[in-house]
Formats: sequence, structure tokens, C-alpha cells
Amino acid sequence: MSDHHTHGDSHHHDNHDHGSLKSYTIGFILSVILTAIPFWLVMAKVITNSGTMGLVLLAFAAVQVVVHMVYFLHMNTKSEGGWNMMALIFTIMIVGIAMAGSLWVMYHMNHNMMPDLMPEYMHTKTAP
Repeated sequence: MSDHHTHGDSHHHDNHDHGSLKSYTIGFILSVILTAIPFWLVMAKVITNSGTMGLVLLAFAAVQVVVHMVYFLHMNTKSEGGWNMMALIFTIMIVGIAMAGSLWVMYHMNHNMMPDLMPEYMHTKTAP
């Protein structure tokens, strides 16, 4: 007899863990908690400083992204031989460069604007 497998068999017997009901339940509960807490913080106006509130919300969002990646996308350092993690790091690096560059351009565009074009000077000019 031949020791060959049919075409579809090789895809069903890989040794990757695709999650269990317990894993999905933990991920779901953490996601609900990480959504409810920021919602409560905003609606109850617990933090009055908008800058601090923004940072707290960004922190909760980052934690929730990690929860989704671990519990629902099953990403870890061992999946796909580490290539998933390398792609994630590269993506984060590119997004960080794009965001930092955009903020830098917007700051300098506003800083280098001529006084006649600045909004606070626009309404004080009189028509000839």
C-alpha cells in the first residue's frame, strides 16, 4: 500500500491549537470588561482631564487588541514559525512611523503658518 495522503488530509492534521470553548469564553469576558470599563469612565465622567481620559482609553484599547490577538486570532511567538509576530512588529513599526510623521508635519505646518493666514488673525482684518 502507498503511504501517501489525499490532497485534503494534510490540512486537517496540523498540530495547531485553534482554541477551545474555555479560551473563547475567557476572551469574550475580557473583551466585555475591557469595553464596559472605558464606557463607564466616559459616561460617569470619572476622569475630568480630557488628555488623561484619552490616554486611559488608548491603554484600554491596546489591552483589548492584545486580548483579541491572543484569544481569537491565536497569535503567539510560536505560530507560523514566528512569522506572524514578525509581521505584527513590522506593521506596528510602519503605523508608528506614519503617525509620527503625520503629527510632525501637522505641527510644523501650523507652527510655520504666516500670521495673516492664521485663524486668530482672520476675523480681526477689516474689509477695504
